[in-house]
Amino acid sequence: QVQLAESGGGLVQAGGSLRLSCAASGRTFRSDATGWFRQAPGKEREFVSGIYRNGGTYYADSVKGRFTISRDNGKNTMYLKMNSLKPEDTAVYLCAAGGRIVADFRTYDYWGQGTQVTVSS
Repeated sequence: QVQLAESGGGLVQAGGSLRLSCAASGRTFRSDATGWFRQAPGKEREFVSGIYRNGGTYYADSVKGRFTISRDNGKNTMYLKMNSLKPEDTAVYLCAAGGRIVADFRTYDYWGQGTQVTVSS
């Protein structure tokens, strides 16, 4: 059974940084497209960043230049380093695995429970 567990969320002031982690069990990231999504109250799930099997990385325009995605296949863990955080980045951040198109949440098979990120102004 595949399980994804996010960690690293919290409360931070605008301009601050956080690093999210997503640890997987029961599946190796190496064979997957994996990604980060976020969902704010009353809004649809939004693509943040993803990595294809070949290591290619992709970012939403809203986070490009501020967020960095990485993956440690040996540890089966994916990370999202978030710098220069803004209040509009406030959301529950979810990691996903088993994807076919990194930016399309409908193509992912496995999801974590999410971690809350709150950015105060």
